[in-house]
Amino acid sequence: MFKTLALPVALLGLAASGAAHADEGQWQPHQLPQLKAELKRVGITIPAEKLSDLSKHPMSAIVSTGGCSASFVSPEGLVVTNHHCAYSAIQRNSTAEKNYIVNGFLAKTRAEELPGGPTLQIYVTDKVENVTDRVLKGLPSSMTGRAFNEAVAGRIKQLVAECETDKSYRCSVPAFHRGLEYYRIRQMRVRDVRLVYAPADMIGNYGGDIDNFEWPRHTGDFAFLRAYVGKDGRPADPSPDNVPYKSKDFLVVSAEGLKQGDPILLAGYPGRTSRYKLPSEIRFARDVNFPARAAEITADLGVIAQATNGNEANAVRYADVVKSANNVLKKTQGLMDGFARKDIASIKDVQDAEFRAWLAKNQSAAPTAMLSDLDKLIAADMALTNEELGYSIATTSALLKSAQTLYRLSLERQKPDAERETGYQERDISFIKARLQRLEQSFVGSVDEARFVAALQRYAKLPPAMRAKGIEPMLPAVASVPALYQQTKLGDTATRLAWMDKSPAAFEQSTDPFIQLAVKMYGEALALENRRKDIDGNLDRTIPQYMGAVIAWKKSQGKPVYPDANSTLRVTFGTVGPYSPRDGISKGPFTTVEGILEKHTGKDPFDAPAKLREAIQAKRYGAFKDPVLGTVPVDFLSSADTTGGNSGSAVMNKNGELVGLNFDSTYESVTKDWYFDSAITRAIHVDIRYMLWVMKEVDRADNVLAEMKIKYKK
Repeated sequence: MFKTLALPVALLGLAASGAAHADEGQWQPHQLPQLKAELKRVGITIPAEKLSDLSKHPMSAIVSTGGCSASFVSPEGLVVTNHHCAYSAIQRNSTAEKNYIVNGFLAKTRAEELPGGPTLQIYVTDKVENVTDRVLKGLPSSMTGRAFNEAVAGRIKQLVAECETDKSYRCSVPAFHRGLEYYRIRQMRVRDVRLVYAPADMIGNYGGDIDNFEWPRHTGDFAFLRAYVGKDGRPADPSPDNVPYKSKDFLVVSAEGLKQGDPILLAGYPGRTSRYKLPSEIRFARDVNFPARAAEITADLGVIAQATNGNEANAVRYADVVKSANNVLKKTQGLMDGFARKDIASIKDVQDAEFRAWLAKNQSAAPTAMLSDLDKLIAADMALTNEELGYSIATTSALLKSAQTLYRLSLERQKPDAERETGYQERDISFIKARLQRLEQSFVGSVDEARFVAALQRYAKLPPAMRAKGIEPMLPAVASVPALYQQTKLGDTATRLAWMDKSPAAFEQSTDPFIQLAVKMYGEALALENRRKDIDGNLDRTIPQYMGAVIAWKKSQGKPVYPDANSTLRVTFGTVGPYSPRDGISKGPFTTVEGILEKHTGKDPFDAPAKLREAIQAKRYGAFKDPVLGTVPVDFLSSADTTGGNSGSAVMNKNGELVGLNFDSTYESVTKDWYFDSAITRAIHVDIRYMLWVMKEVDRADNVLAEMKIKYKK
């Protein structure tokens, strides 16, 4: 049972005074009772108290896949999410001969459903509790940054261990408000997830990377999975004997439709935002970090394209890697373009000056030296971030990363479980194994070799500030890389998994070149990690002081305060509406199936399937025809506050019924991760009517349609 939480006094007044910022805010569910006026203004009829209770509909139907959001839509564990969120499951089951990416997949029976793979899981949040005192109380101020970091980590591990006595659950203790608060979150973890239905890529990813983050959009970004458990109803490892999970609650699907101005409610697991960053942090991201990351991703994608050119089987293996990298690249480019279009750093300069002036008059809000200490720490953090990027480039090889993980695991296993590094405890072993197994579907030796060679060449050209101290003498010469791949056995899945149980001595005596390289680099890698702990520990002591003062300042202005996104369950709301990206241009809130034909060229990524084009041309709209548009809507815009991780989030109408899935934002909105501009920020959702229409008229997914409870227009 979810326990209702009392908000800190500083947050109560802020949460209740958000009218000035319209639809801004990624709210923790327990904050919603303080937002009754805002929910009423927008038009949401579900009581705020019900929305704040994770044991009640609709929040009890909202789930995570570990990187995306999703929701139950039947009592038989049927889950709907985005096509791109299910892409790894589609890719792992595809071959050049049986290509479910290109052709789509539909299981007509439960027996035909395909395994989602070891990395695809379903998480159901059922309990959240404030544990700030247990994490922070009594820690001495004299501790070094690293000691503070490790003390906090130790307390978090204890809190997690207490929570995970029932192995059906996965628990975490993330920080909120940049370390001002900590909440312990308990999630049921379903480990057997299967692919039920996914449309063809030229429906689920129509427009590809060209249309990514763009509007108008005509993408049917949806897919269906199913959660399976043991016969006792508890999570179990994948097995033919498992049965569909009996979901306590599920979302009713509404085909009644939306129109401009209608309210929407959106619930999911947004990844990361940076809205409380200082101006110096924004300039570092804008001028240094983002350009370097974009250049690195672009170069790596070019190598993969060249290495897989002409080999369809290899291209299929790297399809998920390429898709994910392209998505990150376009978002990074969008952030850079957004920073160029709107000087967010200067806007933050003004806000920062106002805050510092307020703080000078309200000195009790923070220690006197807090700001000067923070400026120094941020400078150190940025310098180390440069080195860490360089290190990640130098270790691009998937086999080297596997070897490093395995050697670290062998060392950590020499310690008592509670003293091991986070990520290497017994609770983490299944995840490590899943990542090692996952390589079987996403690795080709020749491609990985080409990536490693090119990355080492790029690393050698980096400026000194971006080179990780100490590792350069240990890196292999480019000319010696082919021999590493010829002599290693780590490309074999069984061999990789066997190393999980070996001792440090076995690693240190190994003749495998990647194992040898991992052992040789370990000391310098650990030194880099410990430097990160020291900086993070000092930041974790100072930034909460800053955030406490910022909250007090914003409260004095009557502005809302919500934590930055951190992959935990959040709720946002807004209205269906158009926007104007620039002077003289206005973009409407809906696209229709006719737009698919207008974009169709017969070539990727605008190669609409013949049966889709035929259904559009025949105007077989049926019950999904919008009375105003006169056709079937495909995607729509809303003013909801979203970010990465919100992919697959349920978009609900005022009654909590499913009307769409979130899957993207407009290009002009990308900078919302750093600064929310209500005039141009728009989220992109696939309309449930298009999903249902494709299922009925194109793919004949009648068994999936019959399983859901669907409300049609009267």
